[in-house]
Order: sequence, then C-alpha cells, then structure tokens
Amino acid sequence: KAVEDLITLLLLILLQFVLGIDNLLYISFESKKVKPELQKKVRLYGIFGAVVLRILILVTILNIIKYFENPIFTLNNFIIEGTFNFHSLIIIIGGIFILYTSVTEIVLILLNNYSNDDSKKRVSKSYFASLFSIILMNIVFSLDSILAAIALTDNYIVMSIAIIFGGLIMVFLADRVTDFLNKNRIYEVLGLFILFVVGIMLVSDGAYLADMKFFDQKIDKMSKSTFYFIITILILIDIVQSRYSKKQHIKK
Repeated sequence: KAVEDLITLLLLILLQFVLGIDNLLYISFESKKVKPELQKKVRLYGIFGAVVLRILILVTILNIIKYFENPIFTLNNFIIEGTFNFHSLIIIIGGIFILYTSVTEIVLILLNNYSNDDSKKRVSKSYFASLFSIILMNIVFSLDSILAAIALTDNYIVMSIAIIFGGLIMVFLADRVTDFLNKNRIYEVLGLFILFVVGIMLVSDGAYLADMKFFDQKIDKMSKSTFYFIITILILIDIVQSRYSKKQHIKK
C-alpha cells in the first residue's frame, strides 16, 4: 500500500506540473498589471492562496462530488442546446475569461501600448484585484487535476501533498517564467497565443461536459494531442520568424 501511494503521489506531482504550465503563463501576464515592486509579491501570495483553496476545494469535492455531476439547468433553443452542471459552467466561464485576457493583451501589443519604455501604461490593476484574478484562475486550471487526482486515489493526504508540491513548483518557476518573458519580449506574443489556445481548449472541454450543441452542431472537446500539436506549430512558426527577422536585420 505504501509503495502504491508513493507511485500515485509521484504521478500526481507530475500531473500538477504538466497541467500547471499554462497556469504559469497566466500568472506571469496577470502579475505585470500591477506595479513592478508588487509583481513578485502578487505571484507568491496568489500561488499560496490558490494552494490553500485547492486543498479546501478537494475536501469539498470529496463530500459533494455528486452535485458537480447533477444538472443545474438546460438550454434548448435554435442557437445553443446543452445540459449544464457546476463543473461544466466553471470550465466554460474560466475559458472565456482566459480568451478575453489573451485577446486584450494581444490588442494592447498591436496598439503599441505594451512597449518596454511604457511600463506605466501596463499597470492597469490594483494589487488585490490581480491577486484575486490569479487565485480564481488558478482554481479553474486546477479543477481537472483535482478530479483526476480523485480518480487515481481516495487518499486525502496523498492528494494534499501533491497539491502542495505542485504549488512549490509553481513558486519556484513563476519568477523565472516572468523574467524569461521580460528578457525575451518576442516570446511574449507566443505565450499569449498559447494562452488563447488554452482558453479555446477550456471552453470546448466545458461544452463537451455539457453535451452542448451550437446551431445544432455538437461541440467536441479538444484532445490533448491536438493541443500539443497546435502549440508545437506555434513554437516552430515563432522560431522560423525569429531567425528570418534576424537574417533580414543582418542584411540591412
């Protein structure tokens, strides 16, 4: 039993890490909306608050998981059809918020309001508003990993340790991801488009859970292989574009 729990713990920590990568991107972009001297603090407290809430949510889900599966309401009109439960609604709303965030940031870049020398315009949120956003979206990102953990084991201690380790990994990487994006601004746009794809994946996952139809067309969830394929293509395009731009600059 001890060996089995240890293997499960390692699998859950790996799961927390893999599913936390897109979360790190969101934390990085969201923390830049506060004053520079508060950015590290908001990332740290945001992750800490999210870890505490994840454990509380884990306890709650273990006791009321049946209510997550029970339908809350049903839509049946010529535009949208579907039966929505608590789980599907959280995923859909979270996905829409991620789409809104990524598109807003991309538009800011296109309007030249996101330059290196224009840091004051980037401060658009208060410390507590940004902290709340990080904690809230952290919970949305973590729902699938929590439900997967419940499917793997019923040992509350193992699940809690995995969540804590996942939080520590995020604390370790959050500043590094932000520093990398600050030093390599060209990858910031890539990160935003990856976040955009994450938003689409969340919306499709939620729609699939709700058995949703849009104009009588059933919405299927985006498979993980499709997601990783799109991300790989985006990265390759960015690498090719970067090298092409450098060569053109050298020629000039």
